[in-house]
Amino acid sequence: MKTRFPAVCTALAAAAALTGCSGPGGAAPEPQKVTLWLMKGSASEDFTARFTASFEQEHPGVDLDVRIQEWTGIGDKVNAVLSGRSGESADVIEVGNTQVARYIETGGLSELTLEGLRRWGNQDWLQGLADPGSINGAQYGVPWYAANRVVIYHKDLFANAGIKNPPRNRQEWLQATQKLDKGDQQGIYLPGQNWYVLSGFVWDEGGDLATEGNGKWSGALDDDRALAGMEFYKRLQALGDGPKDADEETPPQADVFARGKVAQIIAPPGQAAAIEAANPALKGRLGFFPVPGKTSDRPGAVFTGGSVLIVPARTGQRDHAIDLITDLVGERWQTELARTMSYVPNKTTLAHVVEGNEGAASMAAGAAQGRATPKSARWAEVEADNPIKPYMTAVLTGQDPRKAARTASESISRVLNAAR
Repeated sequence: MKTRFPAVCTALAAAAALTGCSGPGGAAPEPQKVTLWLMKGSASEDFTARFTASFEQEHPGVDLDVRIQEWTGIGDKVNAVLSGRSGESADVIEVGNTQVARYIETGGLSELTLEGLRRWGNQDWLQGLADPGSINGAQYGVPWYAANRVVIYHKDLFANAGIKNPPRNRQEWLQATQKLDKGDQQGIYLPGQNWYVLSGFVWDEGGDLATEGNGKWSGALDDDRALAGMEFYKRLQALGDGPKDADEETPPQADVFARGKVAQIIAPPGQAAAIEAANPALKGRLGFFPVPGKTSDRPGAVFTGGSVLIVPARTGQRDHAIDLITDLVGERWQTELARTMSYVPNKTTLAHVVEGNEGAASMAAGAAQGRATPKSARWAEVEADNPIKPYMTAVLTGQDPRKAARTASESISRVLNAAR
């Protein structure tokens, strides 16, 4: 996968360190090994090979070792490296943005606040990537790339309904979806337990899933603003035949859309490939637009998924690790990654690099309003037995929204405040 470049002595390096280009007996020194863990599927093999060759050429004497990791079991594997219990080591590790809080809690991360301020342009970072990587103003996770949900729509069905332009606000969205919901055609296929989509509506209303105060967490779904977000979800969900007691994978919503009788779904743009594979007749007939907001001046809030880069405190190559992150988050390789993988770059100021890619451009527009799940090391435990899903089903099947929300909020509070 990797192209090797020999260590090169430049005049500048020779002037700075006369012995820097030779070892004992005049032999070239051993290269300094820097290890980067990337998650499977995050970057193509070609991207990784080109980046490795470039980094080694620009940093003579460095041997970059890229190791691809599986998502399954990665939490325990990273924790082992951070604690020094592992036989493996890493200098830079890619992790999911919502995982950082649990790693910060271990005390095994290197703080990167100063580098973020001086070298990486943190003022332009996407909030949904940057915020989960910080605590009390200290930055530990550096945004790498993002992905989020957009609306994927059937262009022919929109045209047949006389809808010329994608809706830009919630009211237009409801009106368009009502037009599209007729006969055996669904205006939108929205499963009842798509809590990531609900989160965006809650944030748009000024609410949240949970809040922290004085070191204590409180579930917040029973707040009036969060309830307003659920009410909008209910109105939208009613304009289709999505199941009220299942999420987007039961059945896979791409398969439902591929049957040709659904006008819209809310999903990452990559789902378009699955739709077209299931029904090749839809190729070229799919469009994308950001989830509409309450007003037309900006898209709606969305859950931002993606990856950040962390540096273990135990690294013996911190300077080279900083150089590695600097290259990965710089404009050149952000552009390469975004265009190669159809991701959203880590900065709002780089959104233009995916112009021309309708799906990625729609993601980038939404990502500017992106958020992440509550910044608790225990949030993964909330998701493991997710009380938000049955809450949503309860509301959609006619139960009292506030009562159901209070039950879910109490469950969230118990998990987030549980002692370890």
